[in-house]
Amino acid sequence: AAALSKKRRKAAGTMDAQVRHLLRSLDMPHAKFETQIETVPLCASGMDKVAFMLAANIGEPLKPLKQVASGGEISRIMLALKAVFAEQDTVPTLIFDEIDAGVGGTAARRVAETLATLANTHQILCITHLPQIAAAANAHYRVIKKEEADRTRTQVEYMPPEARQAEIARLLDGSVSAVSLDHGRALLAEFDKSQQKRNKGKKR
Repeated sequence: AAALSKKRRKAAGTMDAQVRHLLRSLDMPHAKFETQIETVPLCASGMDKVAFMLAANIGEPLKPLKQVASGGEISRIMLALKAVFAEQDTVPTLIFDEIDAGVGGTAARRVAETLATLANTHQILCITHLPQIAAAANAHYRVIKKEEADRTRTQVEYMPPEARQAEIARLLDGSVSAVSLDHGRALLAEFDKSQQKRNKGKKR
């Protein structure tokens, strides 16, 4: 148990530094993330009680993550943790259910970029309502709920390129207009260019 505790403390320091670095890139530049390890009576999992601590803004003390993090902060912290664990994680598929909760603007774009990078080593399934994140995907599916004969049915549709442009436009402002279509096409083109750049780097 003592040997395990020593390894946990060493690994925690490395993980904390990596998570803080990723949080800065996810639009949380002042966030402090720290793993707190408290010695407890010996039990089946060792002699440690582990808690994740967070101070999201300057001047705030570190407090348990579950007590102080907002929905958007939890989303980004979970993504940062998954990204840090990616090389060690043997699970081939990662599912993010509304990882964009409470996230918008610049943070959404950075979340999208981090997800796209993580997709280089894992299959990523992401449920999202944000156009920035949807535009970063290699494949886009739309989920539709319909009421038929007093039953609710769910339908999944693959979005080919033209339909995808219209769906991104709808996600942008709730309608499909010339302006939103132009914006949607630009967003898709931007992420496609980024993907090509990442693929070129992988080949090297």
